[in-house]
Amino acid sequence: MKFKSLYLGVCASLLSASLFAASAASANDEVEQKAIAIEPKVIEWRHHLHQYPELSNREFETAKYIEKHLRGLGLEVQTGVAITGVVAVLDSGKPGPTVALRADMDGLPVKEDNALPYKSVQMGELDGKQVPVMHACGHDTHVAMLMGAAEILTQMKDKLRGKVKFIFQPAEEGAPTGERGGAEVMVEEGVLKNPDVDAIFGLHISANTDVGKVRYRHGGIMAAVDPFKIVVKGKQAHGAYPWKSVDPIVTSAQIIMALQTVVSREIKVIDDAAVVSIGSIEGGNRSNIIPMEVTMVGTIRTLNEAAREHMYEAIPRKVKGIAESMRAEAEVILPLDYNYPITFNDHDLMDQMLPTLVRTAGQENVINSKAVTGAEDFSFFQQEVPGVYLWVGGKPLDVPEDEAPAHHTPEFFVDDSGMKLGVKLLTNLTLDYMNSAE
Repeated sequence: MKFKSLYLGVCASLLSASLFAASAASANDEVEQKAIAIEPKVIEWRHHLHQYPELSNREFETAKYIEKHLRGLGLEVQTGVAITGVVAVLDSGKPGPTVALRADMDGLPVKEDNALPYKSVQMGELDGKQVPVMHACGHDTHVAMLMGAAEILTQMKDKLRGKVKFIFQPAEEGAPTGERGGAEVMVEEGVLKNPDVDAIFGLHISANTDVGKVRYRHGGIMAAVDPFKIVVKGKQAHGAYPWKSVDPIVTSAQIIMALQTVVSREIKVIDDAAVVSIGSIEGGNRSNIIPMEVTMVGTIRTLNEAAREHMYEAIPRKVKGIAESMRAEAEVILPLDYNYPITFNDHDLMDQMLPTLVRTAGQENVINSKAVTGAEDFSFFQQEVPGVYLWVGGKPLDVPEDEAPAHHTPEFFVDDSGMKLGVKLLTNLTLDYMNSAE
């Protein structure tokens, strides 16, 4: 009897898995057809957003454009989240999990150098100055892809279980001086609550990944970022009499070199990369005066919490030890003004959704990617709920990878044809997660 019950249980499980696979395949075909049909609209949305970019925390017209589309779908819409964020909820009317999908909206203070009919010539204000504005990281495509996924999921409401929360986030590139913004503020304002989110998915267009391909990774896919500041104080003296000084410049030079040994001699870099970079050093104003003070600012990038914690301990230790040996004083401010956690793909959720990536893009187009030491504030969502973040190809197939313009540059370019896969992924990840939930 025991073995009979076990046998029946196994059969039921296999039947359930078979039915889910068949249902998923059928839905996948429907999503494919809808993605093809909506692609011209997605491209139109992207071109408009690219032509009229806005800086972080200033995405007012972008938010209105998104809101109009979402209300036109009959969705419940909330605006003004974290200043300019837009959030909409699609309720299937059936019990089930809540899935969140996120796109970032802001442009960058970059002057576009592309001969596109939808090229940006917009200007914006940053720290009291007028600057050119460009979508130089592809956030215009992210918004357009999520608008497309929202429309398809609304059309396929009968196949959903639970709710979908569409999150259009401002200020991913960092809030202006003296302001806060982005995912961290959205979380504080309750964007993952009411209804409570069970899982969140996001993606980023990649200018050096072929159109049609998707890159994923278990665990840390993008680094934590921790800016820091070091102030070294010594004793001023004439440059001709250095023995009368406590030289903060020489001390700072030793500190800069020693910081590199934290990575090369204290971090197990065969597990994950880590970076310490000094981006600015200021001190002194004449060739013949040894100054009293030197200020340095830099950034730390880590891909696991152990390395991050070690950096927080090791950098002050190195700095203060060297300063003391040189008879100087040193202050370390870490973190300086903001920091992002590791963009960490939940292992179980990544395992669960990997078949969706394969079915959507094709096995040959799904790439287990290396991590990058860039950062993403999607990580604040992942600190609260399981999440998966992906890279979607935007590089034209006829452009060699080493010739593709980099993100955050005036020449940045991604091909419109890459967005269709993004729309399908956001849609299928939602459907599959909902319909595989117990």
